[in-house]
Amino acid sequence: MPRPNLLLFTPDQLRADALGCFGNPVAHTPNFDALARRGTRFHSAWSQHPVCGPSRVSIMTGLYPHTAGHRTLDHLLKPWEPNLLRCLKDGGYDVAVPGNRGDVFAPGVTEASTDFCGNLVEPTWGWGDLAIGVDEDHPLYRGFWFGRQGGEPRLDGDEATVQTAIRWLEERADDRPWAMWVPLFAPHPPFMVEDPWFSMHDRADMPVPLPVEAGLGKPGFMDEYRRRYGWDDLTDGHLAEITATYHGMVSRVDDQMGRLLAAVDRTGHGDDTVTFCFSDHGEYLGDYRMVEKWPSGLDPSLVRNPLVAAGPGVGEHEVVFGEVEMVDLLPTCLELAGVEPGHTHFGRSLTGLFADPTAPHREAAFCEGGFNPADEPLLEVAGWIYRHKSEIQHDLPHLVGKAECVRTPGWSYVYRHEESDELYDRAVDPAETTNLLATDRAGDDDVVAVVEGLRGRLLAWLVETSDVIPWEADPRFPEIPQGWRNAD
Repeated sequence: MPRPNLLLFTPDQLRADALGCFGNPVAHTPNFDALARRGTRFHSAWSQHPVCGPSRVSIMTGLYPHTAGHRTLDHLLKPWEPNLLRCLKDGGYDVAVPGNRGDVFAPGVTEASTDFCGNLVEPTWGWGDLAIGVDEDHPLYRGFWFGRQGGEPRLDGDEATVQTAIRWLEERADDRPWAMWVPLFAPHPPFMVEDPWFSMHDRADMPVPLPVEAGLGKPGFMDEYRRRYGWDDLTDGHLAEITATYHGMVSRVDDQMGRLLAAVDRTGHGDDTVTFCFSDHGEYLGDYRMVEKWPSGLDPSLVRNPLVAAGPGVGEHEVVFGEVEMVDLLPTCLELAGVEPGHTHFGRSLTGLFADPTAPHREAAFCEGGFNPADEPLLEVAGWIYRHKSEIQHDLPHLVGKAECVRTPGWSYVYRHEESDELYDRAVDPAETTNLLATDRAGDDDVVAVVEGLRGRLLAWLVETSDVIPWEADPRFPEIPQGWRNAD
């Protein structure tokens, strides 16, 4: 079979349960749902980090965030580090990244990893055209909600990216197989969208977020996060408004994906293209009266990924319920492309699950986040609506302390370096609301045994994945010019 084209469609901050195909009864996501019907949906796919940059770097490399230090938004993928796009380009693929996403690759890496990057269609709407629907002291503003952005579709950065992707498909004359990564900003906050999507969802029908009191034994950052932003002032009506706007943003993304997939079909590539739709991470969306995300937040709302795959060789109308990780995407794409990775990674190809969704894959999935207190000077300093979030991390670094999580089909265990550990019984508590280590069950023999076993898994994982040896060795005795000395 000829090598397939590869389409990677990546909305930012998309919760899995915001899609109809993942069980949301009020979502308007016909294109995501149709893709899932003609392909395979992964019920338990886990991002390796709850924040944008580290998660995307992990996906692109097949490495965990702790392996090479990619744990912040300011430490990007370096020119000497391997990545999926570079592997595909070196393997003979025509590689494109429409748009100008700049928070994954360090300078020079995008150019070295792609044949095309940028805009063929320029946006006409930017942040200077933003209409904020409330004052800065309003609870909704503090909830990252900016509201309705006009009565007709905008040509913003995301729309320009999608139109560029379509135009690139329509105009390319290369007969090589192609790979295209389409990273969008939405539905990342601020929560805002234009009509018809802003008015598409009835506020009265919105899913009710998890209340504060549902979170037993949760880490301390939640209390401080809510306090700094004043989120206790958010009423149920405010949360419904935020949720409906977010769902409208998701519906807009769904429309954009539908037009892109139609272009794939129209240009004659529908039968030889494997499409992967996924996000980098999720969104609190009112759960525990919080919005946005947190670097050490490892709740399912943040790290459960809406991974869907469809195309030649991918099982149709299938659901994989076993645990998979987003590092698995790199070896999957490379196997489909017939390309050797050229570097050590920790992903496991999903192609076996395309043929048999019940096949063994992983006994456990891992994710991580946060920092050591000594990392505080290395953390970003943010402004605007992200100011308080940034201030907490610098003022109280223990509230963003390092944490690692291991999930098995039955349990979720979080080891926190600066705060108390967490254990959740996923069979009866899939949303992971009740930390059993904060209940009177904490000392039960069965609970203690589960914790010891999962803590051992975490330790083994950290040791086994702590570093990698490059496949290409440096010269043992590099030549040094005679008479060389420092300029000083």
